[in-house]
Amino acid sequence: MNKTLMIAGAFSLALAACSAPKTEAVVESDSISSIPAEHFDLSHWNITVPLDQDDNKKVDVVSVADIQTFSHPDFFYANEDGQVVFASPNKALTTPNSSNTRSELRYMSRGSDTSIKTKAPGNNFALRSHPNSEEHASIGGRMEATLRVDHVARRAGNPDRPAAFSAVIGQIHATKENPQTGAFGYGNEPLKIYFKKYPNHDTGSVFWNYERNLAKEDPNRTDIAYPVWGNVWTNAEDPGSAGIPLGQELSYVVNVYEDVMHLEFTTQGKPTKTFKINLANNVDANGEVDDLDNPQGYAGDAHYFKAGIYNQCSTKDAPGVWYAACPGTGDWATDKANGDYAQATFSRLVVSDAKPM
Repeated sequence: MNKTLMIAGAFSLALAACSAPKTEAVVESDSISSIPAEHFDLSHWNITVPLDQDDNKKVDVVSVADIQTFSHPDFFYANEDGQVVFASPNKALTTPNSSNTRSELRYMSRGSDTSIKTKAPGNNFALRSHPNSEEHASIGGRMEATLRVDHVARRAGNPDRPAAFSAVIGQIHATKENPQTGAFGYGNEPLKIYFKKYPNHDTGSVFWNYERNLAKEDPNRTDIAYPVWGNVWTNAEDPGSAGIPLGQELSYVVNVYEDVMHLEFTTQGKPTKTFKINLANNVDANGEVDDLDNPQGYAGDAHYFKAGIYNQCSTKDAPGVWYAACPGTGDWATDKANGDYAQATFSRLVVSDAKPM
């Protein structure tokens, strides 16, 4: 697997030896460029941003080639410290399978080699138990990030919905195959890392969700939440000192080795939290068999990493945990002033080969 590294500041970036091209960027001017790729190696990332700059009525996906010269002053840029800022309003265009907006990177193992299709094995990783695991870009993988969550949406028409006031800051996503075959290809998410803070609380909660790998119409297809610091998304109690405030730096490590996903979370003043779950069966992260999950977990799927800000405050008002009916006008200045957006700032992001655990 290729490696991508983001580090804040006006320093040289040198990637460790791996299959990704080596690049260096040194900022010598007093003026810090707002283009993230002028500071960081983005040779294996594309990004979805809440824009329609080509006016095709579809959300923009900036390719690996184009991201090298791309920034947006509201939604994706390098700040004065050379860190990468991701922002996304409640109301904007979304991807076809979501009602939530995002400014979010997607790891592309192929780099800029578009002869390899996006969903092809050569652009994604597999678990060891996948019957064709050796055909994929890698078996497992490792993503490390350091960031702070600057803001989550402050208003929701359905504040009791679990997704209200929250954002996703890291993911593993399975590829969606249409039509689905066998027990796989649903495009579900074995990992979503969340930050959620109610507007009347001083601190928020960090937790991660595992989605049962079932068909969309299956009523048991739902997220299982595990607390890191504070509460999970269904608990409206004030996390108090157990949570962390907006703006506090945190780090996560996601290491999928063979079939097992290992997670590590760190932040100042809190104990390090670790978890592990076998993604090729239906045993949960507490070691209990989940009879409602796919018995083979995600063993037959291909996967990829995502990182940035995935705003969970949908403007859609409908039954279900996802539809918080959050307000938004679609005008960035107005929505930002009203607090109807989510934002995170990353100072480090590394993707590399999985490490034995």
